[in-house]
Amino acid sequence: MNAFRAFLLFALTFFAAPALAEEENARVDYTAIVAQIVEGGEAALAAYDPTAGDETGTAFSDLYFDVFEGSGMELSVGLENANLKTEIESLFAQAIGHAMKGESKETVSTAWAALRQKLEATAAAQAEKTESGFWSTAIQSFLILVREGFEAILVVTALVAYLRRSGAEEKIRHIWAGVGIALVASGLTAWGLQSLFQISGKGQEALEGITMLIAAAVLFYVSYWLFAKREADRWQAYVRKQIDKAVAGDHIFALAFAAFLAVYREGAETVLFYQALLAGSKGQTPAIISGFAAATVALAAIYWAMRTASIKLPLGLFFSATAILLYALSVIFAGKGILELQEAGWVAITPVGWIPNLPMVGLFPTLETVIAQLALLAPLPVALIWFARKRRLMARTSGAAE
Repeated sequence: MNAFRAFLLFALTFFAAPALAEEENARVDYTAIVAQIVEGGEAALAAYDPTAGDETGTAFSDLYFDVFEGSGMELSVGLENANLKTEIESLFAQAIGHAMKGESKETVSTAWAALRQKLEATAAAQAEKTESGFWSTAIQSFLILVREGFEAILVVTALVAYLRRSGAEEKIRHIWAGVGIALVASGLTAWGLQSLFQISGKGQEALEGITMLIAAAVLFYVSYWLFAKREADRWQAYVRKQIDKAVAGDHIFALAFAAFLAVYREGAETVLFYQALLAGSKGQTPAIISGFAAATVALAAIYWAMRTASIKLPLGLFFSATAILLYALSVIFAGKGILELQEAGWVAITPVGWIPNLPMVGLFPTLETVIAQLALLAPLPVALIWFARKRRLMARTSGAAE
């Protein structure tokens, strides 16, 4: 945690400096931006022709990248409410998807109306807010780090606890090495995106999507591997014989890589969020630092509590709970990763109206995101049957040996 704190303090001072120097407006004006999006959206809808729907779809896409994202509104919304940002992204995707598929004007109009309503409500909510004071800015700073760091802490703690419970504490350094590399990579990525590469909006979405999908795949693999160890409390002799093999080679690399991805996918975005907060809250640097420091303490407390709880849990329950946690995160990441690639134009968009829009669990009303999640959920029944048979076989073998 000391490395984590030191790096983010470094990121706040070094990586945020260009944003402070270049930012001209203290606050992103949602009302003006939404008015521009509405004007463009209404014009695109008025010209909509189902036989040339790709033109309207492209127009909606341009509004997303050139106006919503290009103006800084996307980052600003994500700064305050990550789920709201993802929901708006999903609504853009649905409007683009319906238009690209050449569906009826009524269907496209309904999708556009939902997007417009959400954007206007977001702008209205901002207009009602007063200028941020010390405490509101400090709370916002606190929530950024806690929100973005919580998932990473869950993954890292689970992996560290696994090695500790397995009697392989000397291997924990590999997990922290993955975390350290991810922190450096996060800062360099944020700096590169902002200052060096000037990567396009679509390129950023693609990078985020690819990172999420790789993280989903690694966590999926690690979760099944850990679940297979859940009976270790009943088979201590077997575990002791296998422990060197279990935490060596490919397996330890998978654990370290999972820690790297968990931190990296959150790290770069965290730095960008703090850049935006510093640029939009001039004169509130002490409040931002205070919130950041409090969040660091909170994350350290969460890590300590989870670590303590993991030591006290029965071994079988610990392995099962850890596997379920990582498995659930892999499914969430899969849905969000595909959504990012849809926004980048790398994956087709097929809206499905009856599916709810639930960003917290990575569920979005498009066929492609649902298929990605189902692809990870489908093996579960087969795996449970296989694990149950393996358990019975080990029980019979143990009985025969006695």
